[in-house]
Amino acid sequence: LKESKRAVNSLRDIVDDDDDDLEKVSWSGEPVGSISWSIKETASSSASSLEGRDSSLQKGSSSYTAFPKQASSYSLSSLFKGRNRLPSFQSLSDALSDPGVKNYAPELRRPKAEYKDYSSDWSPKDTVRRMQRGKVCSLERFRSLQDKLVLLDEAVAGHDGNVITAVLIFLKRTLRKEILFRELEVRQVALCHLIHFLKETGEQKLLLDLLRFLDRTEEVALSQYREHLNIQDVEKRREFLKGCIGLPFSAEDTAHIQDHYTLLERQIIIEANDRHLETAGQSEIFRKYPRKASILNMPLVTTLFYSCFYHYTEAEGTFSSPSNLKKTFKIPDKQYVLTALAARAKLRAWNDVDALFTTKNWLGYTKKKAPIGFHRVVEILQRNNAPVQVLQDYVRLVEDVETRLNLATKYKCHDVVIDTYRDLKDRIQLAAYRCKVERGSAEEEKIDSILNNT
Repeated sequence: LKESKRAVNSLRDIVDDDDDDLEKVSWSGEPVGSISWSIKETASSSASSLEGRDSSLQKGSSSYTAFPKQASSYSLSSLFKGRNRLPSFQSLSDALSDPGVKNYAPELRRPKAEYKDYSSDWSPKDTVRRMQRGKVCSLERFRSLQDKLVLLDEAVAGHDGNVITAVLIFLKRTLRKEILFRELEVRQVALCHLIHFLKETGEQKLLLDLLRFLDRTEEVALSQYREHLNIQDVEKRREFLKGCIGLPFSAEDTAHIQDHYTLLERQIIIEANDRHLETAGQSEIFRKYPRKASILNMPLVTTLFYSCFYHYTEAEGTFSSPSNLKKTFKIPDKQYVLTALAARAKLRAWNDVDALFTTKNWLGYTKKKAPIGFHRVVEILQRNNAPVQVLQDYVRLVEDVETRLNLATKYKCHDVVIDTYRDLKDRIQLAAYRCKVERGSAEEEKIDSILNNT
């Protein structure tokens, strides 16, 4: 250790920066082999090589001996850096790792600056700032309730959701829930973050305890109701929903829960009956259009579409009847007509489509009426590849003239376009439209007949 200290202290005398080609070594009155022998003390494996070098060094008579850098086989810089100039010499790190050699060097500690992120006495404000920059900070040093609340307030003031959530996780782990709930009650921003975090992580019990503490009875009921999503067995889900009807919901929400339970109950009955019919092959529509999915747990509109597709002609008294579903769940006329039209048009049942819009007045006269507007009826029919003749019948029923002309032109309903221009007595547009129809067609003859009629 003494020799190592002496060598370090004399580094300025050993290396001369003015000479780039030669490395000058001064022994400062010490024996020429003293450093070599200190190396030998820590690296016994290099004894033979060092002895040869010692003998050549002792022959020198001047106080300064110059060695070319290329010929130098072992330098002090390589000694203290733990690297060799030539592979024949053992490095200091290798020598110190030799179990037969004593380790005289103390263990070097890491700089204190590297421990600042973990052990320094950072204030709550500085801690939050470092967390915002992505630094690793230990929150365990904040042990008192006051320090923890100051830390939380600083996190909220920083407007960083990740930092707020991290601090809340620390408080949730280190505080009793009664104390945590009491303090969060007056800190609404942090409270909202915790509620969202508990919902995302699925900590249902703690979330319900928090909502009950806050006296949010409807949110407690809604959280309990949401648990039905985790129940896969349909019978267990039905029983769970039946129990949710008595939860403290508002009057409107209670009606929704009741409808949900009733709908699932209907779906179970319809599914069992239709599965039997499909398996037995007793129904033609199931043979022609096999079911692609189960009706269980489907929304009300999907259930209505399914009913209009497979059970449209059934009497109102059956659970699967579309009219029964409309009456039970108070489905609006617009929604019912849209769904039934889409289902019957997909089956190309044009008579059912006509019956859907045909009404009778008190005198017994019939007329077509659509609560959704006939322009939407035309679009739905066209998406389902309705014939031109069917489209024309409904395009004629569009009241707005411009909309009627646009739809008729778009879907090539020539008769509607010709009749509309005739009613408008617009000879110019009629003559222009004559160029758009086929030569020698019935439409061209009709246009010529109209134009020749003064």
